[in-house]
Amino acid sequence: MKDHRPPVFCLIGPTASGKTGVAVELVQQAPLEIISVDSAQVYRGLDIGAGKPSADTLERAPHRLIDIRDPLDAYSAADFRNDALNEIADIQSKGKTPLLVGGTMLYFKALRDGMAEMPGCE
Repeated sequence: MKDHRPPVFCLIGPTASGKTGVAVELVQQAPLEIISVDSAQVYRGLDIGAGKPSADTLERAPHRLIDIRDPLDAYSAADFRNDALNEIADIQSKGKTPLLVGGTMLYFKALRDGMAEMPGCE
């Protein structure tokens, strides 16, 4: 069975491995938009140790899903999956290709495989 969904590219690796530099170069050369796949970068103010791109880098190559939550707010893999799927759809609706960049493997897995149904609390 052939998959007819539009492509989504993934650039995966640990912090400080050069992913952001490669992603910025790719965005300059192709119709791509970056979605961050990083569990620390979603939080505003957690800039030290999170490997967030600089303001200059973000101006040249905006990254979605960076600085979207307050550090006191919970953010789960399920939240990421929902947010990423919305961002992917938005990027594809503009005729571009999403480039998912990061190192939070649980987020990549949640996006690829979905989430298990959990019983509700009463």
